[in-house]
Amino acid sequence: MPSPQADPRLAVELCGVSLRNPVLTASGTCGFGAEYADVLDYAQLGGFTTKSVTLHERPGNEPQRIVETPAGLLNAIGLANVGLARFLTEKLPFIQEKMDTRVFVNVAGYTIDDYVRVCEAIDEQAGVAGIELNVSCPNVADGLMFGTDPALLRQVVESVRRVVKRGVLIVKLSPNVTDIAETARAAIDGGADALSLINTYVGLSIDVERRVPHLANVTGGYSGPAILPLALYNVHRVYRAVARDAGVPIVGMGGISSADDAIAFLLAGATAVSVGTALFVNPCVPIEIAAGLSGYLDRHALGRISDLTGELALPGSS
Repeated sequence: MPSPQADPRLAVELCGVSLRNPVLTASGTCGFGAEYADVLDYAQLGGFTTKSVTLHERPGNEPQRIVETPAGLLNAIGLANVGLARFLTEKLPFIQEKMDTRVFVNVAGYTIDDYVRVCEAIDEQAGVAGIELNVSCPNVADGLMFGTDPALLRQVVESVRRVVKRGVLIVKLSPNVTDIAETARAAIDGGADALSLINTYVGLSIDVERRVPHLANVTGGYSGPAILPLALYNVHRVYRAVARDAGVPIVGMGGISSADDAIAFLLAGATAVSVGTALFVNPCVPIEIAAGLSGYLDRHALGRISDLTGELALPGSS
């Protein structure tokens, strides 16, 4: 079986950016790159997404900030990060000099001006393929404000679009809405090049002996295998209702831990996938998934992984 790095059948295009394969890391799971460099060969990935960068440094929420559940992980990290200035001086050099893959920087904010200032500064940097706009974090105050209001979402995307002139602009969507197709349409109308979905679900875990929440923040973002069917539905919904006709690619995520999971997202409409929570169990899982995609192509005598996007056969279709 060819390695994912060498198998040309796995190559995909994301808004003009060539990826070796469709497997990326999800934001918040591998830091800014150096943290996983000893255990994960970035040259075998399609891409890497950094943890969030905000205008100012953030310590994040008070502990306890992570709780395991039988089928997933509940986190309330609270966008802890070094802030824009330190990212540019302390984190970006490693990305530019050491990471042999496409890098997308996740950006979060509390005002439109925050988003604009951070995105403008990062878009100017060599070594950054694009920006993933985080408008949907469920574990900070006002973290869902932009992501759940279509009008506000379109406004922030439009504002950022004016200053992001070089890199790909990806908007990360929240599943904590009535109809994710509405926010997807707002993001596209605002100028998004691509969409990533889904972010985590709002969840609660309770210590029944002490009768208190496990998390100091009370609620957090729920991820892991338990949300995979829900994430697949959201990708399928957005692809069929909005993204397919608009020609906007989707990066699917939510509970992916195997090649079969990744293929399911591609069939539902994704062009690429991101792996997150599974990295905490097996740091090499994205590489194993990419290798598994090669095996799938072999078994089904397929020429390109991109041919699978949106190929889910529905009842009654021909």
